[in-house]
Amino acid sequence: MKTSDFFFDLPENHIAQFPPQHRGQSRLLVLNRMVEKCEHRVVDDLPEILCRPEFLGKNGGLPLLVFNNSKVRKARLIGTSLQTGAKAEFLLLEKIDPLSTIWKVLVQRAKRRKPGSCYVFHDSGGEIVAQATIVGGEAGTQGAAQIASEYRFLEFDRTVDNDWLECHGHIPLPPYIKRQDAPQDADRYQTVYAASVGSSAAPTAGLHFSKELLNEIGGRGVKICYVTLHVGLGTFRPVRTDDIEEHKMHSEYYTIPTETADAINKTKAEGGRVIAVGTTSCRTIESCADETGKVTAASGFTDIFIYPGYSFKCMDALITNFHLPESTLIMLVSAFAGRENTLKAYNEAIERKMRFFSFGDVMLIADL
Repeated sequence: MKTSDFFFDLPENHIAQFPPQHRGQSRLLVLNRMVEKCEHRVVDDLPEILCRPEFLGKNGGLPLLVFNNSKVRKARLIGTSLQTGAKAEFLLLEKIDPLSTIWKVLVQRAKRRKPGSCYVFHDSGGEIVAQATIVGGEAGTQGAAQIASEYRFLEFDRTVDNDWLECHGHIPLPPYIKRQDAPQDADRYQTVYAASVGSSAAPTAGLHFSKELLNEIGGRGVKICYVTLHVGLGTFRPVRTDDIEEHKMHSEYYTIPTETADAINKTKAEGGRVIAVGTTSCRTIESCADETGKVTAASGFTDIFIYPGYSFKCMDALITNFHLPESTLIMLVSAFAGRENTLKAYNEAIERKMRFFSFGDVMLIADL
């Protein structure tokens, strides 16, 4: 298939710039894969929807929701050039190794950020808290691997870890949110159940769930479990090949605890539905499922790329936001719902003026 097969025309005013006033208020498009029919609800209706007879397994067993509990790292830093005094914004993605002070970063106006350029970083009081230099060349103490067009390698003069970033960093909003930071961003671009720090972007399907909504879902008997997948460079990397099969996904670290694997396997054995909340949860459980759908507790890295033609082994339904045209995420949705069905639903969402991307509205895709 071609990347262009997943293009759709999205008016810019459909891209959500702010979250809704309260979690759970977003609109919910329920897509029935069986009859290619859409139903329009709101997220707060999920407790009732998930208890419908079609979601029940043998002996009336209720479905299982699988959430990604990765926490967004405050990985956005604003530096000042020692050479020119100009500001530069860096998004820290990952260290080249655990003990290194060199980070792989995304940077604005990358062509201007040349090896040898030095930057200082200040705290809220104006004091310098770190200095860093863009490095290149051979891997090792003198720098990192060959610099690519969309990212650089930044070597700090001190250890920069999650604790330091929590004090001096900023939440990294996606580039399509074209506004200044808002006070609520640090809270609203984070799920209420986030626990394991390590993501460069939020697992956005989970942003819709408030603690009250989770309690109501659980109170109705719907089961909840958690995996971890740290969202990394792959989220920001566009598909640049004409043939989607030639695209290479960036690997991301995941963990499936024993209690989560047991909950998934018990639900499957009872005929209940396993519902992935977000594409990251989907990719995690599909990476660890065998051909029968059984999931094994594990930790490691996955570069699984799901696109039409993929045979799902474990996931039975998907809750997911509306995604970028020609992205790996809309390809995953199309693998589950069908390309034409997905694009038709997206066009209906645009016609109804639904909101797209991280702070936007959401879909539930299932056989109903």
